[in-house]
Amino acid sequence: MTLALSELSVQPSFLFAAGSTETALAFLEVGAVALGLALLSRLAARLGITAVPLYLIAGLAFGEGGIARLDVSTEFVALAAEIGVLLLLFSLGLEYTDVELRNGLKTGIPPGLVDMTLNAGSGVLVGLLLGWSWVAALLLGGVTWVSSSGVISKVLADLGRLGNRETAPVLNLLVIEDLAMAIYLPVMAALIVGGTFGETIASVSLALIVVAIILASALRFGVRISARVGSGSNESVLLGVFGLVLVTAGVAQLFDVSGAIGAFLVGLALSGRAEERALELLSPLRDLFAATFFVFFSFQIDPADLISVAGWALLLAVVTAGTKVATGWFAAARRGIGKKGRLRAGTILIARGEFSIVIAALGASLTDGAELGALAAGYVLITAIVGPLASRFSS
Repeated sequence: MTLALSELSVQPSFLFAAGSTETALAFLEVGAVALGLALLSRLAARLGITAVPLYLIAGLAFGEGGIARLDVSTEFVALAAEIGVLLLLFSLGLEYTDVELRNGLKTGIPPGLVDMTLNAGSGVLVGLLLGWSWVAALLLGGVTWVSSSGVISKVLADLGRLGNRETAPVLNLLVIEDLAMAIYLPVMAALIVGGTFGETIASVSLALIVVAIILASALRFGVRISARVGSGSNESVLLGVFGLVLVTAGVAQLFDVSGAIGAFLVGLALSGRAEERALELLSPLRDLFAATFFVFFSFQIDPADLISVAGWALLLAVVTAGTKVATGWFAAARRGIGKKGRLRAGTILIARGEFSIVIAALGASLTDGAELGALAAGYVLITAIVGPLASRFSS
């Protein structure tokens, strides 16, 4: 017996909208963006650099106030961008064993304190010089403190440096920064809304408990998880690992903990054959969504808003590029790494990104919120472009 399509109770609209101009334009725009990114990727390969800066410039050109506004679905692209960050951090976790994480937590505290003092301190100082409130200045300190794990993991992969000796202390710093955000973000959120001391302590405690549970589960049950999700067909492994990453990230964010930490720890938990298959199967998916993330980030920036804060953004970028290089140099020197490796460790840390934007967005309701947002956008764009280029030419 044949069942006609018209008899189906569930009828996806795209199957029946052959004459829909709106659908056709959406396909054309998304397809044109994908082809444009492919050309930029080829250009970057010819130049011998990562494609990240080119993706950012493309988003700036075709986003808010750009030379041509693309009317793509904001909700769809935003979700794809978030997934891109998660897959980048998951891939980074695959390169980082549980033994290295334990050692990193033991040896990464001193560099982490240097990192916070130099980089967060620079942002707080500039915020106070601008006459902002203490809360806004502390938020700017967060913007300048945290390097972009998304950009850095992409650059490390593009430049083939995941196996370099200086990569381990860099990853240690990223882990310390991400875990520190589990404390910083709830504290700042409480300060902004004027929460009581007791409410702040409760929020921070809950975040720390969630991070500890996810971390302990990754270290304790990693072998069992790998055995379960690493067997079966390519389809089952792909869907299983992808679903596990999203579910873990979602659970983390329900408790106001970065989903990036959850995705990273899932990658950490996988080992052996499961690790190899996950990396092989998810790499194309990661590259697709990661490109979307970088374009979407600068897609939301109106170039006109950057003009008034361009001077401060440039000054802050120059100062904190130097402090990040000093931080990476210090961290690598503690491992006995040579001068070239120390320089590579420092320059790879220059880029800021996803966390910096999240932190700036927290202050949108403050009196200085609009200026904070514009300064953060310009600052992140500069460092996200300069950082990968500086890293490429630091060898």
